[in-house]
This record gives sequence, C-alpha cells and structure tokens, in this order.
Amino acid sequence: MALPSLFSLKGYPEILRLFRLLHPGIGLKRWLLLASLGIAIWSVGITFFARQFISLRNPDFLTEYAETPFAILLLISGGLAIVGGLAGLYRTLSPLIIGRPTLGSLGETLYTRRSRERGPRIVTIGGGTGMSVLLQGLKHHTDNLTAIIGVGDDGGSSGRLRRELGVLPPGDFRNCIVAMSDEESLLPKLLQYRFTKGNGLEGHSFGNLFLVAMSHITYSFEEALSESSKVLAVRGAIAPATTENIRLSARLTDGTYIEGESNITSRGGIVENLYIDPPTAQAYVPAVEAILEADVLVLGPGSLYTSILPNLMVSGISKAIMETKATRIYICNVATEMGETQGYDVSDHIAALQQHTNPEIVDWVIVNNNIRDIGKEFKGESVHLSSVVENNPQIAEGDIVDIDHPVRHDPHKLAKLVLEVYEGKVSSTDFVK
Repeated sequence: MALPSLFSLKGYPEILRLFRLLHPGIGLKRWLLLASLGIAIWSVGITFFARQFISLRNPDFLTEYAETPFAILLLISGGLAIVGGLAGLYRTLSPLIIGRPTLGSLGETLYTRRSRERGPRIVTIGGGTGMSVLLQGLKHHTDNLTAIIGVGDDGGSSGRLRRELGVLPPGDFRNCIVAMSDEESLLPKLLQYRFTKGNGLEGHSFGNLFLVAMSHITYSFEEALSESSKVLAVRGAIAPATTENIRLSARLTDGTYIEGESNITSRGGIVENLYIDPPTAQAYVPAVEAILEADVLVLGPGSLYTSILPNLMVSGISKAIMETKATRIYICNVATEMGETQGYDVSDHIAALQQHTNPEIVDWVIVNNNIRDIGKEFKGESVHLSSVVENNPQIAEGDIVDIDHPVRHDPHKLAKLVLEVYEGKVSSTDFVK
C-alpha cells in the first residue's frame, strides 16, 4: 500500500524550503553548533555547582578535576560560546526577519541571499534606460555589481543642474540606484517623482535634487552616491566613468559638427565620429579597479554614441577593458535610435564600437533574435543580424526583447543570457562578411 500523502514532503513546500537553512555555505549551521556546544558546556558547569546543594555523583571522567575552579571555567567558556553563537545567528538572520517571514520562506530567502553574495563580479558600463533595465535583471543573480555611468548628459533636469550648480549630471545615476535597489518601499518611487509645476522645480525629479543636496552635504558626488546607495540598500556599487565635467561633440556624415549630447540626438543626422572634451579626461580610479577585478564586463545596452562610447573614450577605461581577464560582452540594442543609429544593423553597431576603441574591445556580442514589428507608437526599427565585420567577436543570440515594450530588453531574459555566456553555456553564431 502506498504511504499517505501526509508522509510525502512534496505536499509540504514550506518544509522543503526549510531545508535550505541546512545548505552548505549558508552560514547558519556553524552558529547553531557553537551555541549548542556552549549550552552543553554550560550545563556541565551548572552540574558542578548543583552538587553544592544536592547529592550528585560526577561522571568518572570529571572526578579528577577540582570542582569549583573547573565549574567556573566551564560556565565562562560555555557562556562565551552561547553568546558568540547567538550573536552570529543574529547577524545572519536580522536583515531578513524585518518582514516577519515564515520559517520556510526564511530558509529560501537566506539561501538566495548567500547565492547572490557569492555571485560573479559583474561590471556594467553605459547609462540611460538600457543600463537600468540590465541592472534590474542582474541584481537577482549577484550582489557583486558595479555600474559605471557616463557624465556627458546635458539635457533636461540633469543638464540644468549641471549648468547651474556645476555638479555631475545625476539623472542616470538616480535611475541606476533605483534599478539596483533592494528596497520595496516608497523610496524608489520618491526618487523617480518629477515635479510638474512650480517655479524652478518644474521638470526636476526629486532624486536628482536629492543627489545634488547629498553631494553638497558630503562635499563629494562620489560620497553622495555611496551614502544614497546605503539608504536604498543598493546591491552593488555605482561609479562615474570620470569625475571631470566632459562635453560631447560629434561630426555627422554630412560634415555637420554638433556640440552637446542633447543636440546630437535632436539633430536627426547619422554620427560618423564622436569626441569628448577634454579629450584627456582621466578615468575615476575605483571604476578602473572594478574593471580589472571583474569576472564579467558588460557594455550596454543603451544609446551607442551618447551612453556607451563616451565612457570608453575616457583615458584609462578602454585600457583597463583590454587588460582585464573578464569575459567582455557588448549588448546590442534591439532597436535603432533616431539621431544616432537609424539604419544600423548589428554589424554597424560593432563597427562603430571598434572604430572608436579597439577592434578586440569585446569577446561576445549579445543579439536579440526575436524580431518584432515595433509599431507606430515607438520610434526606430528592429536591429537585424545580417553579417559582422572582420575580427568579429562571438555572437550570442536569444529572445531577449520585452514583450510589452519592443524597443527594450526584457531584464530577466537579458540577465540570464549574460550569465549563460559567462558560464560557457552558449554556442556562437558565426556571421562573417
């Protein structure tokens, strides 16, 4: 006769999830063992003292010890072990019990958290919406994230604050802080709130003003990023590519020369060459260090000429990319952008990347293979994979487009493919002219 379902753990998912607490590397069993050992030692010490009042016979292996001094030693060592074990348990569990989870979900949460802590060191370089989308997916796989953000933005709220207060443009940093946040409260929504009226306030987002205020309080934009990240429990670190106030300019295929990031995108031409001023802008040292120590380096997704390439043209960034032992990946956009890449296919994106940096700047290019009709409500066209230039990197294809937003990537599909490339689970598609 088959055993009743009562004896089958498959019918009790909470019990199965509870076993996660015993998984190697969680950091829980060691403290439980220490506390249990302390209780055992402390109990033996109590037994010695109890003999002062009631008649008890010591075990044979303890009769050779002097009772009182040995009892005191046992009580002290046992007490220390108990305190140490409980303190370790508190440090391990306290960040997870604020929401009053069940014991089973606590095991699952602790297992997931420990897995993220041991995740690969991933560095992303770029800016804009594309970077935020990628970070939303990656933060579920690793806590060892570093987002390196460009500082060439001169439009909108960021541009106004940059011109009026002389700060680095905060908009892309704000978006990445929200994307990497582990906070499910109103704080991320608060940072993204944009004022729709008010003299001097209209058009500004609260998060931009918050970062600027924090930079004045801490006397450093970099310190402001660090402190803001703590407030929102950001998984990882955020750093500028450079702390210098750079300005973008471009020469179009028709010979027109344009200054300013916002002017490049609004002009509507095709970019032939991109420049940064000053051309000798130095990389932010922690950003370079993160690149050199990375396991995975990801360029994009995002605006090729205004979000990705400006970072790579900062002195020291491309050099570090060429020297790192990380798996280097470029994520090609799923759609073209008016004013930057209209008419581009995958090979054109790669050629522009190599032209402004190095022919071997990346090892892999991730490409969307679910080509969809973008529709009239979205600008641009789907980016197709036809052929790639010589010295081409390996191509990793996947269905990584957002179902509801056909000009953007799906954060979870994209993060999964990035990790599969890093882990060697993807075969390259070979397209050569």
